[in-house]
Amino acid sequence: MVTGKLYYENAHLRQFEARVLTCGKAEGGYEVTLSATAFYPEGGGQAGDTGSLGNVKVTDTRERGEEVVHLCDGPLEPGTLVTGTINWEPRFQRMQSHSGEHMVSGIIHSRYGWHNTGFHMGADCITIDFDGVVPQKDLPEIEAQVNGYVWQNLPIRCWYPDPEELARLPYRTKKQLPWPVRIVEIPGVDLCACCGTHVEATGEIGLIKLLDAVNFRGGTRIQMACGAQAFAILNAAYGQNKQVSQAFSARMEETGAAARKMNEILAAQKYQTVSIQRRLFSAIGEGCRGRKNPVCFEDNLDGAALGELAETISAVSQGFAAVFTGNDQQGYQYCIMSTSQDLRPLGKQMNQALAGRGGGKPNCQQGRVGAKRQEIERFFQFLEA
Repeated sequence: MVTGKLYYENAHLRQFEARVLTCGKAEGGYEVTLSATAFYPEGGGQAGDTGSLGNVKVTDTRERGEEVVHLCDGPLEPGTLVTGTINWEPRFQRMQSHSGEHMVSGIIHSRYGWHNTGFHMGADCITIDFDGVVPQKDLPEIEAQVNGYVWQNLPIRCWYPDPEELARLPYRTKKQLPWPVRIVEIPGVDLCACCGTHVEATGEIGLIKLLDAVNFRGGTRIQMACGAQAFAILNAAYGQNKQVSQAFSARMEETGAAARKMNEILAAQKYQTVSIQRRLFSAIGEGCRGRKNPVCFEDNLDGAALGELAETISAVSQGFAAVFTGNDQQGYQYCIMSTSQDLRPLGKQMNQALAGRGGGKPNCQQGRVGAKRQEIERFFQFLEA
């Protein structure tokens, strides 16, 4: 049974009438076929349309042979006439994205000779995979070129050439296709075999933004956005940059330089802080010189500083050195070090007694305990007894 594909006759058709041919129970709802449909089925990197048929929702659309199958959340009576309504916003965004992808792929093919080997429309952006290297530095030039074609509002033609005409057309395709083949043409930009839905003219895309180009399987994966998708990304980026501008007291076009300057200041302060911290650790170590199994509590130490202080104290003390940082509400992180003994039995005993977890090497045990400071101190006093 063949479904009439109205989306090929008019990709901008949002509402239509058709007769229900079949309806059957399926996983996730009911599978409905119609005499004709404007719902585009999933395929070619483009998601299936959603919307409604009468008073039931269409949650997905798929192709099965020559039939278009609508997955619905309720049953429809075969033979009845129903009104179909497309969820237009996501559908139009996909049309913008698909046409924009053709333009970028066509330009890259003409510039470098690379072929599009994969294409995916995500909720936030589009990814296209090419079988060759597209240098990151070339993206601004490609972006300017493709948007120049967008703003020329070039017509987009979709048609099925006869076998003789098809044989003469130098169209892009991923594999050899049997006739009939649907061709999508953007004059001077791209000529490609495609079964997707497209806008009528490039001006409907509005804007194409190339976001990134990364190495992928010996070629390049380009991340991009078109139309409403590009508008949402740029609007969010503008909002974030405005906040950065206010935080740095810098003009919006100078936030990058302001951020780099702030990083330099922070790096200098970090160097100074580390220098002061090491002098402090040295003083703490001198205070523990010669002591047996000293236990120290210090505030606001990260993991690296915790280990450095434990190592400094253990080098001048006897037995082991135990250092804790944290508080009674959130627990304590610990590091125990020794230059002379295997600490694994001690670590295991402490974790069992103080609701802790951790481990490490024989001369270094690290982890976290859930006990309060008084309980920790009592545990080590008990060891000395």
